[in-house]
Order: sequence, then structure tokens, then C-alpha cells
Amino acid sequence: MSNNATLPQQRNETIDVVRGVALLGILVMNIQTFSMPFGAYSNPNVWGNLEGLNYLIWYMGAMLADQKFMTIFSMLFGAGLILLVERLQATGRPAISIHYRRMIWLLVFGLVHAYCIWYGDILVSYAICGMWIVWLRKVPAIFQLLIGLVLVAVVSVLMGGLGALLLMMPAEESAELLAQGIGAFGDTTDEVAAFRGSWSEQFSYRTPLALMMQTELLFFYSFWRVSGLMLIGMALYRWGVFTGRCRTSVYAILLALGILIGIPLVWAGIELRWAYDWEQIRSEFLFFQFNYWGSIPVALGWVALVVLFVRSGMLGWFRHALACVGRMALSNYLLQSIVCTLIFYGHGLGAFGSLERTEQFLVVLGVSLAQLIWSPLWLRLFQFGPFEWLWRTLTYLSIQPMRRRPPVVPEG
Repeated sequence: MSNNATLPQQRNETIDVVRGVALLGILVMNIQTFSMPFGAYSNPNVWGNLEGLNYLIWYMGAMLADQKFMTIFSMLFGAGLILLVERLQATGRPAISIHYRRMIWLLVFGLVHAYCIWYGDILVSYAICGMWIVWLRKVPAIFQLLIGLVLVAVVSVLMGGLGALLLMMPAEESAELLAQGIGAFGDTTDEVAAFRGSWSEQFSYRTPLALMMQTELLFFYSFWRVSGLMLIGMALYRWGVFTGRCRTSVYAILLALGILIGIPLVWAGIELRWAYDWEQIRSEFLFFQFNYWGSIPVALGWVALVVLFVRSGMLGWFRHALACVGRMALSNYLLQSIVCTLIFYGHGLGAFGSLERTEQFLVVLGVSLAQLIWSPLWLRLFQFGPFEWLWRTLTYLSIQPMRRRPPVVPEG
């Protein structure tokens, strides 16, 4: 019996295209933490020029990309859990034990990624959330949606309550707490010097940042949001949203939700932050909630656009390239980190802190174009991306076939 849970011919092109778009969209925001100090992601005033085209690029990223593509990616991860477990069960294999091996190895990949390459890793959160969310895969879709929304709301309660508490404290006490906890970003000059230094010099900054993301940020933010989005993704998958099985009117509604509800919410949050000059407590604990919630309908609007694009039948070569990027999502995600840290960190070109947002966007375009080209070329020869193959081999405890077999031509 083959150990391949999902052979290439079994895949749904629409899901792969949506995943490919999400993977490339994630880099639009991640480039900021690859190239600038940590605090610049949350507050654009921390580093860099914000005039002219630099401001436009930042603004469009905040409106259309920040948390939107990660939302899609998280929902698709939940959908993927259902796909994997159902296909394993259909072949009589121990689905849950295989799933847990898969999550454990994803956790290992994430830890190596976070501490050795880039602190902004999301794989650790996905592995931890995936270990318990799998037990809710059989819950009716409507309850998956409702439980998912409740879990997402936990972050609003935690962060909003903490923000209100900090505002009621004397300024000296709240500043001291922020300097010691989740709001601390450290000295930007020292951070720039560290990441322009050798790999070992970077380690002194990367390690505490990675640890903070896997402890404080996980408790206050990632665990609840990622778990909730995975459940929402399960529900949407069961209703056919990701596979393109819904009526066109459904996607029109999702697009309208993104435009009429999501974007105004995100816009309001941005304007409030500027109005209060990005004051840390209000910005990071209260006003962030506009984008926190607005990003979900905007993400669904993106999903609708991509599904309608696939349905249109236009630009078949581009759809194929995006689908290949999505099929190799783990490899492309890790390769984004490897390439970008080689560009910005001291063990590579050492451009950390020296490129403005317009130049960063050119890097995003270059890396995205490279992945759109190399992914189809790779999959012409191989069944899986390199890290997907390694993940499968470790999960199934046997070396997986890598080379793509040529089609069998009947004789006569």
C-alpha cells in the first residue's frame, strides 16, 4: 500500500491556487520583519521613510495584506486537516497517529526555523493548534464556525482588557510593564547592528524574539486566533467555499463583505492609530482590533476573487503557476525566509535596515516571481516540494517516492 496521503492527481486546483496566492501575499507583510526592526511592523514610525510611494506601499499593505493572507493560510490549514484525516481513514490507516507525527515534525521544523533562521515563524503555532483542533473535525460545520468565532474573540477580550488595565495605571507603571512584556521591542539601533552581524551575533536578538512569540504572543494572540481560524476554515471547506463548489452569488456576497465591511473596519483602525500618533497602549491593545476583525471579511473577499478567477478559465499558465506555489507551500514559505535572511542579514548581503519600503516591495516582487517560475519547473520533475517530501518521509516513517513517474503509454 502506498504511503502517499494526497497524490498530485487527487488535488483540488482551486484550493492550491488560493493557497498559492496566500503564500505570496504573506511575504508582502513579512518583508518588514525580514528587513527592519521588530517594532516597525506594528508602528511604521519606528523605522524608515514614510513619504510618497513609501507611504502608499505601507498603506496598501496595511489595508489589503496585514493579517489577511495569514488568515487565509490558517483557514486552509484547518481545511487540510479534514482532507488528510478523511483520506487516511478511507485507506484504513491510523489517521490520528499519523496526524500527530505530522504535527510533531512540523513543530520541529518551526523551532529550527524560528531559532536558526527567522523569529517570525508561524509553523510552531500551526503545529500546536493542529494537535487539538483535529478533535473538532467532526463537529457540524455551523458549530465549527461559531466555536471558531468565539476562539477568535478571546484575543479581543484578553488584549482589550489588558489595554484598559494599562490605561488605568499610572504612566510610569504601565511603561515599566510594557518594557518588560509583550509590548517591548528593544533598542532599534542595537537590533540593526545585531542582524547586520554574524549568525551568532543575530542569535542574541533572534532567540528572545522567537521565545516571546512562542510564549507571550502565543498565549495572548496566536493560539486563539489560529485555532479559531482553523475551525472556520473547516466549516468553509465543508460548505464548498475553498473548493469552488458554491454558487457565484455566494462569492459575490463574500466579496461584498470584504469591500463594504472589512475594508472600512481596517481603514478606521489605521486612521485612529494616526490620530493618536501610534500611542503604544491604544494602538497595540485597542485600535489593532479594527484590523483584527476586519481582516477576516477582507480575507474572504480575497478568497472569492481567487475562486472567481479560477472559474473564469483565464490565464491558465498563471493559474498553474499559482497552484504549484500552493502545492509547495511549506517549501516556498521556508525558502522565503532563507532567501530574505540572506539578503538582509549579516551572514548574507547585510541589507537589514537599509532598504526603504519601495525597495522592499521590489524584493517581494523578485522573490514571488522566482517562486512562480521555479515551482512549476520543480513539479515537472518531482511529485513534492523538497520540504514536503522530507515532511512526508518523516511522517510516514518510510522514504517517499520523489521523482515524477512518466505517463504509461499503452502498446498497440
